[in-house]
Amino acid sequence: MNAGVKAASATGKKTVTRNEYDTEYEVGQDNVQIMGMDVHNPVFGVSAALILLFIIGTLLFPAQAKEALTGARGWSIENFDWLFMIGCNIFVIFCVALIVLPIGRVRLGGTAARPEFSTFSWFSMLFAAGMGIGLMFWSVAEPVAYYTDWYGTPLNVAAKTPEGASLALGATMFHWGLHPWAIYGVVALALAFFAYNKGLPMTVRSAFYPLIGERCWGPIGHFIDILAVLATIFGLATSLGLGAQQASSGLNYLFGIDNSLSTQIAVIIGVTCVALLSVARGLDGGVKVLSNINMIIAASLVALVIVVGPTLEIFGAMGTLLGSYAENLVPLGNWIGREDSTWYHGWTVFYWAWWISWSPFVGMFIARVSRGRTVREFMIAVLLVPTLVTVVWMGTFGGAALDQASNGVGALANGISDVSLAMFQMFENLPLTSIMSFVAVMLVLVFFITSADSGSLVIDSITAGGKVDAPMLQRLFWATMVGIIAAVLLVGGGSEALTALQAGAITTGLPFTVVLMLMCLSLYKGLKTEIY
Repeated sequence: MNAGVKAASATGKKTVTRNEYDTEYEVGQDNVQIMGMDVHNPVFGVSAALILLFIIGTLLFPAQAKEALTGARGWSIENFDWLFMIGCNIFVIFCVALIVLPIGRVRLGGTAARPEFSTFSWFSMLFAAGMGIGLMFWSVAEPVAYYTDWYGTPLNVAAKTPEGASLALGATMFHWGLHPWAIYGVVALALAFFAYNKGLPMTVRSAFYPLIGERCWGPIGHFIDILAVLATIFGLATSLGLGAQQASSGLNYLFGIDNSLSTQIAVIIGVTCVALLSVARGLDGGVKVLSNINMIIAASLVALVIVVGPTLEIFGAMGTLLGSYAENLVPLGNWIGREDSTWYHGWTVFYWAWWISWSPFVGMFIARVSRGRTVREFMIAVLLVPTLVTVVWMGTFGGAALDQASNGVGALANGISDVSLAMFQMFENLPLTSIMSFVAVMLVLVFFITSADSGSLVIDSITAGGKVDAPMLQRLFWATMVGIIAAVLLVGGGSEALTALQAGAITTGLPFTVVLMLMCLSLYKGLKTEIY
């Protein structure tokens, strides 16, 4: 049954009029007009002020900002590792339960709703926004780092052994498989359900209406949305800034282009300009097209590596990865009595905090493109399909890299010297090196553009009070702001400023872990009202 939503005024605002969701709150009722933009006053104003204050403070005192924020990040990870681990395990169990329980047949948007995008485009968009860019760098660097004991080994397995190679693949998959996608799935489904089935604004606060009722629209809701804005824009700016450094390193490695601040700024300007063009074309003509291109190029690159690389070893690595992942899923997800403390805190807990801090951005974007899907279809696509695709991706690149490292071939035999160059170092020992390296650089840049575009849509929706049809100027504004923040911090504070920004974003993962656990409860309460 569809949620009962009635027209409240000629402006198109909505009032929910169903059961416990009988709220008089109107979408956009707290909005104000500022220079042609339609913004939610408390969220937009406070978020902008905090962002400005952070940038000024970081530029004036980059070293102190880095020390303070990395200290806060370390404190969160060291003292609340148990919370991150318990929370992420709960998210996986919860998402799997939604697939098999009767509430899995609930359709987002009501029984008459139909998907807006084809299955291929839908999956391409959620995958590109979710972790596409990370896989480009860590699919080679991470398993080699574990195998060579770059920063500890998982479960204290001996480095540079067959057992170490197997667990390196399994542990890498652990960080990129079910757990991160369950984090995204919880947020995405909650936002989609309460927006499309209950008529609430497309903001994070709406997911808590079953728990706190009308207080969603007050200070508590403002705090939740402001935290989501800060986590999203800081995460995007960090990725763009660090990505510019990585892309610059790749261009220097491949073409001899000077790896300087000017090159890094040029990369940021180029990515931002293309992102603005994509934003101007809208969701259907922008992000969707770029995401489809991403998937085609990525699939081509995987196929090329399989064909020209150690084919049998790669297929063997896929099997080894799956077996090791399944065998070590429980030991790696355990938080009690861990003896591999350096690796456990430096990798797993760090990853969980990072994925959680990104969940408002990725979750809301997935929600935006998922209307018309059933809960079961949604969770299979968001949780299981990306995990299987990641098996192929990690097995291909990680398997080829470990084959080189274990046989003493090339630079990877000596471990990781520069994460941004690891994939290119692997390509160096394969045929068609220049072609694969060029394709990889293009894929990295397109992934960055897709993230900047989709991120601007998300921030725009939150700061517009849940509106999904706010003026284009707002989306252009936020896409530009992400580029400006990355460039300003890179020029004014360099790596220290970006590291501080990243640490600040990751630190938001601690409060958001609690937010997501409450979101699971709220979502279940909401879904039960749809079953009659």
